Amino acid sequence: MFMRFQKKEDLEKFYENPFYLGVLKDHVTPYCHEFAYFDYESQVEDDILPIFRKGEEFNFGVEYILLIAFKESSLGEVADDALTSLVQLLMEFPSLIVQATKGSNFNPGSKDYTHAVVIRFRSSDAFDIFMGSSEYKDIWRSKFNPITEKKLSISFSIDPIGNELM
Repeated sequence: MFMRFQKKEDLEKFYENPFYLGVLKDHVTPYCHEFAYFDYESQVEDDILPIFRKGEEFNFGVEYILLIAFKESSLGEVADDALTSLVQLLMEFPSLIVQATKGSNFNPGSKDYTHAVVIRFRSSDAFDIFMGSSEYKDIWRSKFNPITEKKLSISFSIDPIGNELM
């Protein structure tokens, strides 16, 4: 399950919501072997005009979630440098990417992964082009591989149902 919240407080309220807990207990937990929770806070564009212009672009595409467990010895400056390099690379591909966010895990109940990156690609072709690019592969090989303990990548298609966003 992947969700976005406007404020950290909204996330906290969600976790305390009895309806949410009931849905998890009755309809999700019986079909899952394990859960991985990850919560992070990230800045996104706050200028209304760019967000408004991207509105339609959020209706379609591919959402890519990358959870990373950095080696403890690399937490801090080295991990931040790797993430900054990735963000700089993402900014070089505006024709492929609608939005990208990153952050460190603040969920006290989950320490499997230390950081996350979430990227909304404009299409599955855009996703394939970026993931196959020599620039991305080079950053992963040179910056991430040496300091990554484990990673989990998840991608899924965004296709609206009907006329309204859910």
